[in-house]
Amino acid sequence: MKQAKQTHLFPAFLKLAGRRCLVIGAGKIGEEKIGSLLEAGAKIEVVAPRATDLVQAWARERRIRWHAREFRMSDLSGIFVIVAATSSPRLHARIYKEARRRGILCNVVDDPPHCDFYYGAVVRRGSLQIAISTAGHSPSLAQRLKKEIDAQFGSAYETWIAELGRKREKLFEKAMDSERRKKILHNLASQPSWKQFLRRENRKLQARKHNKNSKKLHSTT
Repeated sequence: MKQAKQTHLFPAFLKLAGRRCLVIGAGKIGEEKIGSLLEAGAKIEVVAPRATDLVQAWARERRIRWHAREFRMSDLSGIFVIVAATSSPRLHARIYKEARRRGILCNVVDDPPHCDFYYGAVVRRGSLQIAISTAGHSPSLAQRLKKEIDAQFGSAYETWIAELGRKREKLFEKAMDSERRKKILHNLASQPSWKQFLRRENRKLQARKHNKNSKKLHSTT
């Protein structure tokens, strides 16, 4: 029996700041999806007859626009990304079909055949993001791998990434050969550079502790 050719997902990180995104459904799952879109700076429209307390609070704060009613096909007008999180498979199928017709990216929660993209399990350390996807085959495996990676990459990476970004900007302000700049950037992001950064941060931490203990000692004498 001939196997169907596997289509690989295209890994990408979307810039959603200022983009109109629609979430259909505002229960606990919808709330989670809305929260992630808020973090990305999206302009969020929510359509649902009812909403969780948090979603209602976001609406009151004008962080999102909540339409407290049933979904209409006209809601898709001008939308960049759709997330459908209702309890109706029939409605989800209709939404996905219309989204495809209009060329809108669509994700139907827990329904891989009706998804143009998947939510990966993400480890975040500031600007560093590591996303894991199993193309919907095993979200449980993605979550397990996330925990392992989360333990591997400590909070110090957030500070280091910010530092690397500042150094990169300064390098691009200087006139130099592109190959030389590339070599410097690779050295800055190397394992020895990371270890040197950790030693420096540890010395800073020890100095802060020493100063704190000195202040306590002086205050008691």
